[in-house]
Amino acid sequence: MIEFLPRPLARFGLRIAHRLRHRWRRLAKPQLRGVCVFLHDPQGRMLFVRHAYGPDVWTLPGGGIDRGEEPEAAARREMREELGVTLSDLRSAGTLDETISGAPHVAFLYTATVDQVPEPDGREIVEIRFAPAGDPPQPLGSIAESRIAHLRSGEVRTTF
Repeated sequence: MIEFLPRPLARFGLRIAHRLRHRWRRLAKPQLRGVCVFLHDPQGRMLFVRHAYGPDVWTLPGGGIDRGEEPEAAARREMREELGVTLSDLRSAGTLDETISGAPHVAFLYTATVDQVPEPDGREIVEIRFAPAGDPPQPLGSIAESRIAHLRSGEVRTTF
């Protein structure tokens, strides 16, 4: 439904929804599942994104997994919806247990190389930037920092 709203109105609604979702997660502590894609360009640089909502930091592309949706399908859907890219070489990089907004979260991590130029949707994603993983744009969000560190160290689970 968000895609039918004018972009400024959609961004405003997302900021409100983010605050409500954050508070709900702190209270209810639901078990959450999401995807994160370490998306690289042909030069090996990693894609970082800035959201229209939440802290004004750089992070990694991804999103939630819909009820009944497989994690790989969610990763492909999120990249298509938010960045307009189709992933042909999506590879699993394992899972990571974390806490987001006080609630337990399992992140399904993927890597992919994109040969298309990603375009931020202007609703959820307002800015993108390719950068070396070791020299990301600043400020980098703590969740992105943790995920990159875990990917580099090999500390992710590889069984789903």
